[in-house]
Amino acid sequence: MLIGIPKETDAGETRVPLLPDGVKKLVAANATVVIESGLGASLQIPDSAYTDVGATLAVNRDALLSQADLILRLRKPPLDEVAKLKRGAIHISFLDPFNEHALVDAFAAQGVTAISMEMIPRITRSQKMDALSSQANLAGYAMVLLAAERLDRILPMMMTPAGTITPARVFVIGAGVAGLQAIATAKRLGARVDAFDTRPVVKEQVESLGAKFLEIDLGETGQTAGGYAKQLTEEQIAKQRQGQMDVMANSDIVITTAQVFGRKAPRIITKDMLAVMKPGAIVVDMAVDSGGNVEGSEPDREVNIGGVNVIGYRNLPGRVAQNASQMYSNNLINLVFDYWQKDEGTFTLNLEEEILKGCVITHGGELVNAVIKNARAQAAA
Repeated sequence: MLIGIPKETDAGETRVPLLPDGVKKLVAANATVVIESGLGASLQIPDSAYTDVGATLAVNRDALLSQADLILRLRKPPLDEVAKLKRGAIHISFLDPFNEHALVDAFAAQGVTAISMEMIPRITRSQKMDALSSQANLAGYAMVLLAAERLDRILPMMMTPAGTITPARVFVIGAGVAGLQAIATAKRLGARVDAFDTRPVVKEQVESLGAKFLEIDLGETGQTAGGYAKQLTEEQIAKQRQGQMDVMANSDIVITTAQVFGRKAPRIITKDMLAVMKPGAIVVDMAVDSGGNVEGSEPDREVNIGGVNVIGYRNLPGRVAQNASQMYSNNLINLVFDYWQKDEGTFTLNLEEEILKGCVITHGGELVNAVIKNARAQAAA
């Protein structure tokens, strides 16, 4: 089986889908690996680092795409590239299948088996493949450093002959993977941290990291089977906003990580809530790419709203691209090797197997993923 790895073409992408160590493992498992020249350029990894471990170099991107039996990449492909893929090929990357209807339909029309890294089920056996979590973990770290660099004061308490500096206050909204890492990072830097999540079940995790969990009585909440927060009612959102405002008024940094999988991010901070914050305070909106948690945040920009600096950068894991690439590369390798037949050097598909059943979107010329099918049917109703 020929495995093709094209380089990422998005102008803002600094991550690499597969590192030389990953290629070395594939070659050792009897795979034929072809990489596009310049694959590791964003991390200053020369082509020779890949060829030295057994990869073949391709200088013609279209030829690589048309010949590969298995394509491994990070971002979803441009729509016009799908028609260049070999019929019957397998394509693995982030795909955003809930929103990219035309892309999903193109995969089906081309007869390509499309596997979405976002859709890997959150079960124990698939943790090693869970790229959403690995990238969110790094995003949580990057958000805190970004905010700390922009803040006009230090985070830790400091006792000096000239007096005592009180610790900065950080408020993290959303205690999923990214939020918990943000809490841990802010605490390590010496800040006083408050946190809130609509799922009371995460309170123990928040407190184990040394943060104070903000309790707001929202009535019935909870999480989905996949571990994501359930969407709130308008009344619950109003109560949540009021409770958050009381903490925001004393916060130097607010970090929002709230997302509803497959849907537009909830608007949890409005401009009137920003108005209660101190001039010079920092707000980081992790969800800016899916609609934004913060009113007024803009993708890849920092905007000043009433004296508060609102940061809305996308691709936060790309700010620590070396480690983000390392983790994503490992996620890909773990996924491939779970279904790899070393003797034959092939990737086997069993659409009834739990993980593949969850993350295979198209196969045999059809949309086969039940979750995406249902989401489309509901949207059309």
